[in-house]
Amino acid sequence: MEKSNFIWDFIDEDLKAGKNGGKVVTRFPPEPNAYLHIGHAKAIYVDFVTAERYGGYCNLRMDDTNPLKEEQEFIDAIQEDVAWMGYRWKHLTYASDVFDDMYRHAVELIQKGLAYVDDLSAEEIREYRGTLTQAGKNSPYRDRPAAENLDLFERMKNGEFPDGTKVLRAKIDMASGNINMRDPVMYRIQHASHYRQGDKWCIYPMYDWAHGLEDSAEGVTHSLCSLEFEDHRPLYDWFLAQLPVHRPRQIEFARLYVSYTLLSKRFYRVLMEKGLISGWDDPRVPTIRGLRRRGFTPEAIRRFVETIGISKTHSVVDYALLEFCLREDLNARATRRMAVLDPLKVIIENYPEDKEEWFEGENNPENPDSGNRKIPFCRELYIEREDFMIDPPKKFFRLGPGKEIRLKHAYYVTCTDYRTNDQGEVTEVICTYDPASRGGWTDDGRKVKGTSHWVSARHCVDAEVRNYGQLFSVEKPWEHEGEFEEILNPDSLSVVTGCKVEPALSEGARGEVNGTIEGVFQFLRLGYYSVDLDSSPEKPVFNRTVGLKDTWAKVQKQD
Repeated sequence: MEKSNFIWDFIDEDLKAGKNGGKVVTRFPPEPNAYLHIGHAKAIYVDFVTAERYGGYCNLRMDDTNPLKEEQEFIDAIQEDVAWMGYRWKHLTYASDVFDDMYRHAVELIQKGLAYVDDLSAEEIREYRGTLTQAGKNSPYRDRPAAENLDLFERMKNGEFPDGTKVLRAKIDMASGNINMRDPVMYRIQHASHYRQGDKWCIYPMYDWAHGLEDSAEGVTHSLCSLEFEDHRPLYDWFLAQLPVHRPRQIEFARLYVSYTLLSKRFYRVLMEKGLISGWDDPRVPTIRGLRRRGFTPEAIRRFVETIGISKTHSVVDYALLEFCLREDLNARATRRMAVLDPLKVIIENYPEDKEEWFEGENNPENPDSGNRKIPFCRELYIEREDFMIDPPKKFFRLGPGKEIRLKHAYYVTCTDYRTNDQGEVTEVICTYDPASRGGWTDDGRKVKGTSHWVSARHCVDAEVRNYGQLFSVEKPWEHEGEFEEILNPDSLSVVTGCKVEPALSEGARGEVNGTIEGVFQFLRLGYYSVDLDSSPEKPVFNRTVGLKDTWAKVQKQD
């Protein structure tokens, strides 16, 4: 909110000039044909934070001008995702609610001789339009009398003509250096039922025609768009200039590109159809819903967008920065728990078989108000298999024959023996414990370098862990159009069953308690994990959210 940018500089100029009565009104206008993704998170931030900065408001608009793709499911999801991100809109609006006004304004342009009905096919229109280096040529229907155009346009609306036989085009300049100004199509015939308007319409407005009129009808002062609309701005301004309507100012900013990530609705639909991902909320998919299921927090996503800032130039942001923002948030707020993903049994032979103890462990050492939880301890435990070696190297500070380690929150233990199966695999580790080291410390000055996490074999709960990685194996997947399936990362998901977790992890609801995030945990020494939607108290399921390793910090040091 403190750091300015070129958008806010433009708005400052407008306010200084007394434009719009000192008001700032923005809008976030997604098309409800899919779920929102991480790229939308930047647009949401730009629209909502800009309005908030100037004491204005932002509308949430459903840009529902294509009846073949839009569904109520996506409208509901968009509202939920924007609210989850922490933003509140002033009005929920729909482009389809101003279809009548759009039609009326189109009639005005026809009457002024600025629009005409064209019988050219879509292929012929493309041919007549020319190229970036060659001017277009006029349609043979361009000079139809206004009366004839009005009659044909009304008959288009009334459903007299089949799809694709006629369109309404603006009459601007077929020789324009900006190809978007070469008599763009305003309406096409589409005999399709609209989820909101039903069968009222069989002609639907094109985006360039609808966009400015939607902004104008809502009283938007600054229409903030991604950079691909920069070449469309002259058309946006031209349409509004021909009509007696409010004229917003369009300002463009760079889209968000994140390494190893592809923001393509069409591609993810294909993956879903082929069963390669589970849906829009698959934790490997960069939708807001997928990130949320993986354990991302809205605070981390907002910080990520704030950190990269608002610019006029496209750039690729390292995915490690997104993980860094998440890790910073989770370190401060995620509840600590112990989980063993590859369990190896430890038997403490000098600990009574019928005895059990309960130790106290901090829920989050970064937040004293988060309190403690009880951790059960008994004669048989599980540790990570990698924490034991038969013949450990010199700098291996875990368990091995004759080696002593600290069990987190519990005791010092020393390995006295181990057992193997017929394949030579270690099945059990035999240890003794030091009763004087209760809590993991002694008064005799003895130093133990290694600390292992563990769970009680008698009290632990079996769990499934889904380890997620990048969906793509290349840094810039958008450069591999048509090859997306070939560059999928085969290791983007590994499912681990038979994990052993603290009993406190069997009931992990999503929410926030005492400043900590319930449902997102730091598994000590392993990383951050979140409760999945498939989870139940009887069979907990956890998604790997992000590791403890801070790759972004290393990138910063290298720079």
